[in-house]
Amino acid sequence: MKSIRGAIAVVDNNELSIISSAKSLILSVMKENNITEEDVVFALFTVTQDLNQAFPAKAFRELGMNSVAAIDTVAPNIKDDLAGCIRVLLTINNSSNDVKHVYLNDAKTLRPDR
Repeated sequence: MKSIRGAIAVVDNNELSIISSAKSLILSVMKENNITEEDVVFALFTVTQDLNQAFPAKAFRELGMNSVAAIDTVAPNIKDDLAGCIRVLLTINNSSNDVKHVYLNDAKTLRPDR
């Protein structure tokens, strides 16, 4: 088993923006890592405290991935954290040795080494 991290920012605090951003993040992580729904064991999403209009895990259902267990939580309120940030941790069961973490839009600043 392996885990893949990803994040996207800056997301507007409305349902459409949160869900569409989460979909973009999920699809990007899956594409970059050449994984399918069957590879994903579970997903953990965190959102910054300013995003309170939707659950990003809902994006899995809207993408038709009903077999993936997913849960949302609020990230700790850290000084100078990015606003409007969705983070995901996908745990996968896959034999690939090369894991590519994905940081989109302003979330690229979270990992300048990537």
